[in-house]
Amino acid sequence: MARITLRSGRERPIIQHHPWVFSGAIGVVRGEPTPGEAIDVFAASGEWLARGFWSGSSQIRVRLASWDPEEPLDDTWLRAALARAIAGRAAFYTPGNDACRLVFAESDGLPGLIVDAYGPYLVVQLLTQGMAVRREAVIAALTDLLQPAGIYERSDADVLEKEGLPPAEGLRWGEPPPDQLRLKAALPADSLRPAMLADLRHGQKTGFYLDQALNRVRVAAYSANAEVLDGFSYSGGFTLAAAQAGAAQITAVDSSRPALNLLRANLALLSTPPPIALVEGDVFQVLRTYRQEERRFDLIVLDPPKFAHSQAQVDRAARGYKDINLLAFQLLRPGGILATFSCSGLVSSDLFQKIIFGAAVDARRDAQIIERLSHAPDHPILLSFPEGEYLKGLICRVW
Repeated sequence: MARITLRSGRERPIIQHHPWVFSGAIGVVRGEPTPGEAIDVFAASGEWLARGFWSGSSQIRVRLASWDPEEPLDDTWLRAALARAIAGRAAFYTPGNDACRLVFAESDGLPGLIVDAYGPYLVVQLLTQGMAVRREAVIAALTDLLQPAGIYERSDADVLEKEGLPPAEGLRWGEPPPDQLRLKAALPADSLRPAMLADLRHGQKTGFYLDQALNRVRVAAYSANAEVLDGFSYSGGFTLAAAQAGAAQITAVDSSRPALNLLRANLALLSTPPPIALVEGDVFQVLRTYRQEERRFDLIVLDPPKFAHSQAQVDRAARGYKDINLLAFQLLRPGGILATFSCSGLVSSDLFQKIIFGAAVDARRDAQIIERLSHAPDHPILLSFPEGEYLKGLICRVW
């Protein structure tokens, strides 16, 4: 087995079970590790520290998976790790019936692997070299553990380029999912009312934003009799939750026509929806138009896509978040509610709050934080890996 030795003084994060070894921490590489190969990590003193997977094209050279020197990272380890992750969702996941994230990469000890369940189907993402070379073993283990109707791969995230991996998509086992799959969320089982449609093959992420399942319920609690603006609405998770909770009127804005078409199909599942306007356009520009028209809302939801894909983009992302939230503050009636989110992992919770504060100051509005939101519990956050906490949200009451 190939091995690396760290530079002196670089062992502490590894001892504390942080799962990433950056290229700058490596002193010596012995052997010629191949992409995804299991590799041992040693301290400069010669002490064995951990074992992980080699990613030679990435700044994160090793993704750690075991701190047990007697544990080989073989198919037996892989199956046990998958079984542990699935068992951790037992309190809210019923195989074959619900929508739920079953494996959350490093946070479940399986670096670079995402597994989402949508009814009887699984959608997987293999986003690191270590998982990509174990594709067949992953599919075999999932088939054995869950007996799904089909397993579809959606390895199309931007991180693939950093890993030196090409996108990979297609049916990996069983039957393909339908074009639109009716689903419900497992957190809790009735948190999406009514059930919604997901596009597992062409939709965002793995077909749906499972991480927002409980947040939709929390935000909808403020929507009774409210005039609601859902910015970056996608297929309507927040829109449908607000409609079900008694919103008086909803305006849903998104730049994607396919997303709005899916939202329109979801609206057909409602028995008595309130008036809902679907607006195709750039949310920044649409909100500026509404400001010129002096429109006002009681509840505004902002759930934009990731603005920062690298550290170099954080400043630009901060300006984007400030701009869109400033517009929202200006469009809210006194006593109105702003539910605002960032899914950029590189934008910390502290920075995000400071950005929202700056937007409120520039809008000359006072606001109170009444709730802080994060991932649903099927997206657990490993204590030794705070980078896994990418989603943060604030519900603010505006004066």
